[in-house]
Amino acid sequence: MDCMKPPSSESTRSKFSKKFSKCIDPQTPSRFVPTQTKLKTLSEELNIKIKDIRSSDPKLTKQKSRKNLANSDERQQQQQHCYNNNNVVKEALVAKLFASVSSIKAAYAELQSAQFPYNGEAIKSADEDLVSELMVLSELKQKYVCKHLDLPPPHVAQLLAEIQEQQSNIKTYEITMKQMEWKMEQKDAQIASLSRKFEDVTRGNKSLEKRLNSSGALFPLRNNITLLELNQCHFSRVLHHFLRSLRHFIKHLVREMESKNWDMDLAAKAIQPNVVFAKSKHKIYAFESYVAQIMIDGFNHHNFFLPDEVKLGFNSNNNNNKQQFFFDSFIKMQSLTTIQVFTQSPKCPFARFCKGKYLKVVHPKMECSIFGNLEQRKVISSGAFPETEFFSLFAEMARRVWLLHCLAFSFDPPAVAFQVKRGCRFSEVYMESVVGEEEVFTGDESVMAAFTVVPGFKVGKTVIQSLVYTSPVKK
Repeated sequence: MDCMKPPSSESTRSKFSKKFSKCIDPQTPSRFVPTQTKLKTLSEELNIKIKDIRSSDPKLTKQKSRKNLANSDERQQQQQHCYNNNNVVKEALVAKLFASVSSIKAAYAELQSAQFPYNGEAIKSADEDLVSELMVLSELKQKYVCKHLDLPPPHVAQLLAEIQEQQSNIKTYEITMKQMEWKMEQKDAQIASLSRKFEDVTRGNKSLEKRLNSSGALFPLRNNITLLELNQCHFSRVLHHFLRSLRHFIKHLVREMESKNWDMDLAAKAIQPNVVFAKSKHKIYAFESYVAQIMIDGFNHHNFFLPDEVKLGFNSNNNNNKQQFFFDSFIKMQSLTTIQVFTQSPKCPFARFCKGKYLKVVHPKMECSIFGNLEQRKVISSGAFPETEFFSLFAEMARRVWLLHCLAFSFDPPAVAFQVKRGCRFSEVYMESVVGEEEVFTGDESVMAAFTVVPGFKVGKTVIQSLVYTSPVKK
């Protein structure tokens, strides 16, 4: 009988391992399967199952959703915070940029100011400041491009930029103010220089006018002119000679009245009532009218309505004799000054004419107000003539009226003066406006003669227009 051999340990072990491996993983062909891999896979599967179990719980699901919502809000807040921080940084950067531009503007203004007047040191300093500010601006650009802005906190940066900008603006205003002050000083110097020149020219004009008015060297007509050569142009020239003297005397009279604080409006209204002057300076025409009317009063009479006409020295029945007499008187008179006339013949017709006209033109109250007394009037009434500037101007005006009168009666028929009736419509044939054509013709409105400033004259068939002050016709 054969004895049974006990199974060997190796064969028994191999069979067991095969069966065990099939139970665990029938698909694994490998003989030796790592135990750790299988355990990891089970743990993963176990975790998934646990998650599925947890997710199936409604309480756990609500908690998870709340947590996710909280995380989302937190992320949005963080994003908004970052966005706000970026905006604040950008605002600080822009403020810094504007401040730098203002500094450049101030430096450039300082550079310009240093050139007028020229200041080398100031120009050099301003140029350095300008270059420095441009470098700061360039550095700011480079930092922005490289996204490396080492600015202080945004609110501090904005405050500093605002301070810098305000300081630059103040500096610019100060420079501009200094420049304007310098220009004002230049203008003041020019005004002072022009004022001195004006005073010198005025003194020179007064001296020349005084010499012209008191000298017989400058004649309105040449001395070698003959009676047969007379025409209307000669009369117009002598009339212009008289008007210059009249206006010079009026200006002197008005200055004297203003220096004594006269109410010029009231005085003009007393001379020409119910007249509305377009401009304040037109009131002088009222005074010119007052003097001219008195000086030419009696012009159309051969002796100016002086008494004792026999002393004029001509036969009134002989026209040729009368013309020659007046023409010779004109030639002689224009070569003499008023002082020479008064010295040579203090009782001549012209002296009596000058005395009578002065007493009519210069009212006692006016003379007392201007001179403080009536001494000048007393001297003239006694037959003498005072040596004052006021009377010398008046006497020269009277001499030229007398010359005009002598020349008027040198014509045949004599030249006559005529007045323009107040309130009549303006006519270019007989009138000329003292205020100029631009103020006479006012569109569709009619213009009237408010008053006569200087009478007109008729020389033969020629009319020399009367000077009138015009105003619109009231509808």
